[in-house]
Amino acid sequence: MAEPTVFRVRQLVILGVTEDGRRFRPSDWAERLAGVMAQFRPPGSAPSTRGLYYSPYVMPVIIDGERSVVVDERLRELEPLAWKFVVDFAKDNRLKTQEREIAHPL
Repeated sequence: MAEPTVFRVRQLVILGVTEDGRRFRPSDWAERLAGVMAQFRPPGSAPSTRGLYYSPYVMPVIIDGERSVVVDERLRELEPLAWKFVVDFAKDNRLKTQEREIAHPL
């Protein structure tokens, strides 16, 4: 059986911890940020018709017990102003960030 084709995806991870180590508030900030970005989707894809949905490019997650947001760097090409918005959000709120690369199946 053939190995599935994968490609590498770069991500920006915005952690729910400030540069001075405090937990960022409000407690639902990650869901709010991801909700604002829900309209940014891959070309040709349609949002779910059932309830709440997020963009596949901006997802709220829990990392080491902290609310966080993972931002797919493909958003930068799809919608540069949306990318700037999330990066500026992290900077303005002095949130810790990490960059990572993951394997993503086609």
